[in-house]
Amino acid sequence: MLATSLATVCGVGEASAACSPDYTGVTLTVASQTGPYIASALKLGADEWAKKTCGKVNVVEFPWSELYPKIATSLTASDATFDLVSFAPAWLPDFVPYLSEMPKEMQSGKDWDDIEPAYRERLMVWEGKIYSQSMDGDVHTYTYRTDLFSDPKEKDAFKAKYGYDLAPPKTWKQYLDIAEFFQRPDKGLWGTAEAFRRGGQQFWFFFSHAAAYTNNPNYPGAMFFDPETMDAQINNPGWVKGLEEYIRASKLGPPNALNFSFGEVNAAVAGGQVAESIGWGDTGVIAADPKQSKISGKVGSAMLPGSDEIWNAKTKSWDKFPNVVPGPFMAFGGWQIAVPKAGKNQQAAWDFVKTLTSPDVSGQAAITGGSGVNPYRKSHTANLQLWSKIFSPEEAKEYLGAQSDSINAKNVALDMRLPGYFSYTEVVEIELGKALAGQTTPKAALDAIAKEWNRLTDEFGRAKQLAAYRAAMGLPPKN
Repeated sequence: MLATSLATVCGVGEASAACSPDYTGVTLTVASQTGPYIASALKLGADEWAKKTCGKVNVVEFPWSELYPKIATSLTASDATFDLVSFAPAWLPDFVPYLSEMPKEMQSGKDWDDIEPAYRERLMVWEGKIYSQSMDGDVHTYTYRTDLFSDPKEKDAFKAKYGYDLAPPKTWKQYLDIAEFFQRPDKGLWGTAEAFRRGGQQFWFFFSHAAAYTNNPNYPGAMFFDPETMDAQINNPGWVKGLEEYIRASKLGPPNALNFSFGEVNAAVAGGQVAESIGWGDTGVIAADPKQSKISGKVGSAMLPGSDEIWNAKTKSWDKFPNVVPGPFMAFGGWQIAVPKAGKNQQAAWDFVKTLTSPDVSGQAAITGGSGVNPYRKSHTANLQLWSKIFSPEEAKEYLGAQSDSINAKNVALDMRLPGYFSYTEVVEIELGKALAGQTTPKAALDAIAKEWNRLTDEFGRAKQLAAYRAAMGLPPKN
């Protein structure tokens, strides 16, 4: 169909008039994760770009576990296999030496200003330069079933048991109370769903639990490493508490929960199997879609739970706060797309990026369940009319509020981002698997991770890693 439409639009003698700019005969190849997540969004952008320019885009898909090595191998070999690569923000430091800087003309204007600052000023930047464009916004939020939470009988029973009102949780203790309350296997209902499977996005869910206890506003940037020494912090008491609660959550899900990746989480929520869940914005969109969900019209959203006690890595003690500090975590941070230096079609590639990430095209991707695209533009969360296609007005208000409030929260936690990220997280997944299976204690698992993280940091170069980590956390260079 695409070839036919291109031939019709860009026939002989018609190309210059119909194609603007004219990229007739140009085929771009982009590396992507296996769809539908993000690959389908790239294909949507490819269709729109083809209509406008008469160029073609070939989306080459790899399983998540193979994506980093495939891209890294191509980049370091300086071959021209890919004209564009889509990847996790945490990989940017590894890829920067092989990427083209974004054209200056793309770094200003209405579309540029529309990108949320958390992405435009932090995740798209490395050492003061722009090498990539966000094509997705990722922050973990909370999703729940409004029909269960508003049921008078459920509300009365919950308050009688726990002593407070049934509502979206402000703390992780409340989150676990709610999951425990709705754990009813005999009725096909379980408390919660999260990703627990190695290679299935598990460590980001664990990080979301820990963020509430480790991202201390009194000592910014110390969630993963001490920003003064680069000593690993992942085995401090805040992380231990987060892992203990993550393991507890695994026991309050469906019987096969330990095999859940994010895809299974979405299926469980949309299937009405669980009362609540955490995850990326895809969960709410899929759950609201009547074509994909049994709970359409009954989907609530909120920020992640937080804590009024947060571990201080500097004083090595718990800081007590007068109120619960929300704990949103920019898990993953949202897919990015960039143009390798070795690519032979750089001008066309950056033009495709402009189309792919334009407010109109990205807005359509954001409201499409399974695209993998979540709000990253101000216009995405401000345009209620856009979301009325899938959400009721109240659902849209909660969903967009949770997204915007999380991204712009004062104490939003940024994901770890430094050279060798893939090596660091591989260690986490190995030890998480042991802890979830009961083969080791949470503290022992985290001690093992911290030891290996410190070894990796020394291997990569402690001074280099410290400089990169401080930059990623938005801290000034260390004197």
